[in-house]
Amino acid sequence: MAQKKIVQTAGHDQLGSFAPEFARLNDDILFGEVWSRNDLLSLRDRSLVTLTALISQGMTDSSLTYHLQTARKNGISRTEIAEIITHIAFYSGWPKAWAAFRLAKDVWADDTAATDAKTRFQSEMIFPVGEPNTAYAQYFTGKSYLARVSTSQIPFSNVTFEPRCRNHWHIHKATKGGGQMLVGVAGRGWYQEEGKPAQEILPGTVIHIPANVKHWHGAAADSWFAHLAFSVPGENTSNVWLEEVTDKEYDSINKK
Repeated sequence: MAQKKIVQTAGHDQLGSFAPEFARLNDDILFGEVWSRNDLLSLRDRSLVTLTALISQGMTDSSLTYHLQTARKNGISRTEIAEIITHIAFYSGWPKAWAAFRLAKDVWADDTAATDAKTRFQSEMIFPVGEPNTAYAQYFTGKSYLARVSTSQIPFSNVTFEPRCRNHWHIHKATKGGGQMLVGVAGRGWYQEEGKPAQEILPGTVIHIPANVKHWHGAAADSWFAHLAFSVPGENTSNVWLEEVTDKEYDSINKK
């Protein structure tokens, strides 16, 4: 999945008037070109390489803090960074690891068990969990994540739901064709059409959602859940979001 070009301005902001060429190389070349070559290494991989290099040199200044913060943004969890620094310690020295841990503890200070659960869930599937689904958060109960898998030919996304997360009742409108198809990727979830029993979604389950049918889908109460979502081409298509799935409605399904 293509990533956006990295934009960095620290060099120009801090050294632009004093060392303009260094600032250009830092912002435009190192970050604008090297860090942006995501077809060769992912941002997560580049964070791992950079952290290993800096910690091995004993760098414990603001540059290491910045790259620890970047590594967290690039998907490295609290559990993973602890294991990474522990591994580096055996090759680069125990005191360097101690110094790195002091900074890492601050960067991941507000991390929660949910983040570690997210990391474990990611290991169950080949598609990325993605970024917090902020654009559609108002139409979800609970926290979800969105990863655009393809934006050409047949656009589709991987949608990940934390336990108990579900989207609101909604309808895929169309005058011809349209609708949606879901494919279970990992975990366990539910799909329900209005007036019908809920259907369990497991990895490999395929759900065909007709156009103009009111429905919702989301995770089971005790499981993370992810599905691929394909929009079926049609005429005059639109998505209409409706009311929330109440706790009473949701809990009645999960008790069965």
